[in-house]
Amino acid sequence: MSWRMRIRHTTGYRYDSEVTASYNEARLIPQTGLDQLTLESTVTTRPETRQQRYWDYWGTQVSSFDVHLPHTQLEIEAVSVVDTGDAQPIPDTATWELLRSDRVRDRWIEVLVPSAKTVPDDTLKDLAIELVAGRSPYEAALAILETVHDRVAYKPGSTGVSTSANEAWGLQAGVCQDIAHVSLALLRSVGIPARYVSGYLHPGGEQAAIGETVTGESHAWVEAWLGSWWGYDPTNACPAGERHVIVARGRDYTDVVPLKGVYAGGGSQKLGVTVEVTRLQ
Repeated sequence: MSWRMRIRHTTGYRYDSEVTASYNEARLIPQTGLDQLTLESTVTTRPETRQQRYWDYWGTQVSSFDVHLPHTQLEIEAVSVVDTGDAQPIPDTATWELLRSDRVRDRWIEVLVPSAKTVPDDTLKDLAIELVAGRSPYEAALAILETVHDRVAYKPGSTGVSTSANEAWGLQAGVCQDIAHVSLALLRSVGIPARYVSGYLHPGGEQAAIGETVTGESHAWVEAWLGSWWGYDPTNACPAGERHVIVARGRDYTDVVPLKGVYAGGGSQKLGVTVEVTRLQ
């Protein structure tokens, strides 16, 4: 069943001394595709400044802006209204022969080779080989994703943005970013194209109240190519569906960072991130 949601995402920074200029990119606007429609979206900055929008290589809409007024705080607020769709049907059509074909490998090579944060060590490679034995590509993908869910505990504060898949696996703990990275390392190591997805998750279940604003969260999950793209959330052990809002896709977190930039001035302190989600229908 389709949902309509409003997402308000606010991020703030405070600087130790006056900043004279900053140059920024924001990836905060939900995508429009076959299973998702963004009805409206705004990105507002304080101080106010002119913005430019473009689509990056991976199909993510980017809001870029420069601030040339002296300032000691910067706030970015993105508000979007999005229609989401049901979980995609299981695309159990790909065979190992198809995945190993030149046609598929050439088409998806960028999400088949390891990225910086998803290079598997021998431990992960051996585990992946064990999990695919005697299974179809879909069965293997599901076994990998369920195993990561079972063995990497969701533990905020245990890792950072620079943590690799191998490090998270060694800790047996991490956040959704790390769980996605471990999943990608395993899937790609056995020849299943897989990409990182970032966005938002409504924390309520199927009976989430319409009109109620709740504290949501930025989230990450994966998509595996099994004849077509199939989204799965290994943190919550469920297919990506109506509660998931897609903002960006890429090889790993470095391709989808929500906010990044450079500035001239003193050190900065992040004031925090708030995400509010309202189910509208």
